[in-house]
Amino acid sequence: MENLFSSIDYKDPIWIAVAFAFGLVGRSVGLPPLVGFLVAGFTLNYLGAEGGEFLNEMADLGVTLLLFTVGLKLRVRELLRTEVWGVTVIHMIIVSAISTMSVLFAREIGLPLFRDLDLVSALLLGFGLSFSSTVFVVKILEDRGEFLSQYGRLAIGILIIQDLAAVIFIGISDAKVPSTWAALLLTFIIIGRPVLIKLLIKVGHGELLVLYGLVLALGGAALFTAVDLKADLGALVFGVLLANHPKAEEMAKALFSIKELFLVGFFLSIGMAGELPNFEIMIAVSVLAIALLFKSGLFFLLLTRFRVRARSAAVTSLILGNYSEFGLIVVVIAKTQGWLAPEWLVAMAVVVACSFVLSSIFNNYSDEIYVRYREYLRKFQTSMRLKGDEDIDLRGVRVLVCGMGRVGIGAYDHLILEGEENVLGLDFDEQVVEQQSREGRKVCLTNASSPDLWSRLDVNSNEIEWVLLCAPNLHTNIVTARLARSWGFKGYITAAVRYPDEKVTLMDAGVDAVFNIYAEAGAGLAQSGQEFNATTEVN
Repeated sequence: MENLFSSIDYKDPIWIAVAFAFGLVGRSVGLPPLVGFLVAGFTLNYLGAEGGEFLNEMADLGVTLLLFTVGLKLRVRELLRTEVWGVTVIHMIIVSAISTMSVLFAREIGLPLFRDLDLVSALLLGFGLSFSSTVFVVKILEDRGEFLSQYGRLAIGILIIQDLAAVIFIGISDAKVPSTWAALLLTFIIIGRPVLIKLLIKVGHGELLVLYGLVLALGGAALFTAVDLKADLGALVFGVLLANHPKAEEMAKALFSIKELFLVGFFLSIGMAGELPNFEIMIAVSVLAIALLFKSGLFFLLLTRFRVRARSAAVTSLILGNYSEFGLIVVVIAKTQGWLAPEWLVAMAVVVACSFVLSSIFNNYSDEIYVRYREYLRKFQTSMRLKGDEDIDLRGVRVLVCGMGRVGIGAYDHLILEGEENVLGLDFDEQVVEQQSREGRKVCLTNASSPDLWSRLDVNSNEIEWVLLCAPNLHTNIVTARLARSWGFKGYITAAVRYPDEKVTLMDAGVDAVFNIYAEAGAGLAQSGQEFNATTEVN
């Protein structure tokens, strides 16, 4: 990556400008910008454009930073839950087996591109199709602000278990085992964690924090590569080392814009990769795309068997209903070994990109899809609930504070100070709920933007008069407001905003009043100063 900027070609800024234009169009029609980036890549490919070294370097750096920020937010104990590792292992085995049999069946009936496959190549394709995209899923979760929701934690845990399987496969396929120095490196990392934490505290809040994050992400990737381990795994591990520190979230936010910029290269490069697909390749793509229905459906069935509520299981299965860039790695390895024809690399690149587009569309309307089929989907959930997913007793509650971050805590404490005793805070982050409960606040673990929460409430018997929307994500607040109004709530809804243009969107969703965090904070500061001056003059 040392030649990142020296590799810039005069055409690269044009490709980035095209990505911007398509991303803007995607956002204007209600789709995530990444869909526009993918379409831009295919369009440029169709016009004969080639990505070049610069875009490839951007893509690599973007993925490295992405996995580092995943590590910053990761809680290792999440991976030990049976609904995470159990679902992942069973799903990978079943999808690999069914995909392999489907590929062999396609060969037997003589479908183009499948005719020359043998058992080994069919097994490789089946294995590659069992993975979901870490890059895509994390990007969607971040855009929604639901990284720490129940379904977000489930999805990330499943993806990390899949990534560990990927590391093992790559090591075996390359006939390469980790270096003897790998154990020493891991020991050094564990012992050196306190030093990394001290440096994190000393760097402060500015540009040094960003630079420190880049050093850890790229340094971790380089160190793991040096001992024959997966580079991206190194970035992930170094992020996990800092995950439980209070400044980890601040570092993730500081790296957000840089990571987003470089990920444009990743999504562009997928669309621009390889040759343009021909008729035979598109037949194969169609067959593999149809298999996504089975993949998502199996996730839903397994998650509900592991006591996950129907709504969380449905949204998790939708967000994992895509193919992974790891499938490209499997095909590249198989092509190098002579197990697969070169056309399969093009087919896999196209089907991965198409799965991103389809998954983006479905995830954009995931709540609407769930609401429409809720009664049918809830038949699959078990009577037993996971911890934190129990029904909520709202008897006597007059005020709901949705989102117990800094804004939510301030609103909650102010209401208590003013004598309002019937206040309940809601948050989907288990650690936040535990911390607030220890500090004496009444907080429940639930997702206020989930249709299931509102559908479980009796609109006639509850006593709720006021709902405060304090989530840091605009989309979450909009969805919560709409759900509350659809449920039949006639009371007062207020929301916190960061930007003036968010006010209209929230008012359209049913919010009665908004509170601009920055503007009101400035007004509050000035008021405090005036009160202080008045007190001083009196004294």
